[in-house]
Amino acid sequence: MPLMGLDSCRAMSENPESFPSVQPIASVVPAPLPALVKPTTTIAAATQLTTASTSDQALLQQSWAAYRQRFIQTDGRVIDWESNERSTSEGQAYAMLRAVMIGDRDTFDRTLKWAENNLRRQQDGKSTDSLWAWKWGKNQQGQWTIIDANFASDADVDAITALILASRRWQHRPYLELARTKLQDVWNLSTVTDFRLGAQQRRYLLPGPAASFQKEAMIQLNPSYFSPAAFRLFAQVDKSRDWMSLVHSSYQVLQQATTLSQTGLPNDWILLDLTTGTPQALLTPNPGTSEYGFDAYRVWWRLALDADWFGEPLARSLLQQQLKPMTERWRSQQQIPARIDLRGEPLVTYEATSQYGMLYHAFRLVNPTIAQQIRQKQLDPKYRNGFWDNNSAYYTQNLVWFGLAPSAPLAPLLKP
Repeated sequence: MPLMGLDSCRAMSENPESFPSVQPIASVVPAPLPALVKPTTTIAAATQLTTASTSDQALLQQSWAAYRQRFIQTDGRVIDWESNERSTSEGQAYAMLRAVMIGDRDTFDRTLKWAENNLRRQQDGKSTDSLWAWKWGKNQQGQWTIIDANFASDADVDAITALILASRRWQHRPYLELARTKLQDVWNLSTVTDFRLGAQQRRYLLPGPAASFQKEAMIQLNPSYFSPAAFRLFAQVDKSRDWMSLVHSSYQVLQQATTLSQTGLPNDWILLDLTTGTPQALLTPNPGTSEYGFDAYRVWWRLALDADWFGEPLARSLLQQQLKPMTERWRSQQQIPARIDLRGEPLVTYEATSQYGMLYHAFRLVNPTIAQQIRQKQLDPKYRNGFWDNNSAYYTQNLVWFGLAPSAPLAPLLKP
């Protein structure tokens, strides 16, 4: 019986063509596992953070205002116009995170309230936990309700991150108390330890409920859900659980999974054997496979946040290593395809503005020259009247905005 997984919740808005039919995924012979480097254990905030020019600050404000008007209802529901006007826990969490980063408490409260009122998981009319069902929309009977009651842990991680930052920005303790409640449920429902003993044992963040992502000794993972910077914040506010263990396992998997691809790029989905702690390629779509695509873009962002927010040297080192094929491709072709297979071959001919937003954030730390080239050739020309690409591209608006957002204004919020 295969692992079940969640439906793919990416909004592939950049694709001008229909997706090609699914083709068999060619595997590659894994390289020997690299010698692992451990991340630092300090949770002190970094002292050198990225800043934004006056013009960039104005752009971020303008694009946020446009996004808020187009995508967020007055009651706080975030609408994905390209996916049957559905709402997702991801969309609510992204709005909360953007709102706290830019200082918009009204939108923060509205998006939080809508999610709490509409996405809380229930059974027989009673709340089962504090996590959010990942998909809400119109069912087959024409009713607007929860469509899939599974949770997606990346959304809960991002929402908790936003709650912690909001509790500090606006000095509102109930945000922190809600974050702590959710942390307990994430730990209990969405993390699992491997079968090794002693110092070798690791705890991993699952993409959702264990029933969907664990089958005996095999688990399915989404590397773009790993958020070491968030886990460090969690360690600041929740001393009863070892959140730093997730920092360690995230870096371990990200380092080892480079062997699955001939180019060393991160993958949308992978498998991991709990008996050995070794990642494996996922070759059968479920819902995605081990390829570099729309999910994997966020690995660049999450690593860059840990380098930016907390000065983690391993994050910067991994970015330098994993961005090498992107550096070579950019220098030779000035463009990067939206999806790349394990052999380093393009799966499509189109590009993705959302990818360039994430790459800009990462290259800004390790190769500012390429970052600026990407900004000038792939991001700025796609921006018009508050939107990148078009005013229905939900995923693009969020990833590019996060890619451009500076970390310096958050500095006071990163310390306990």
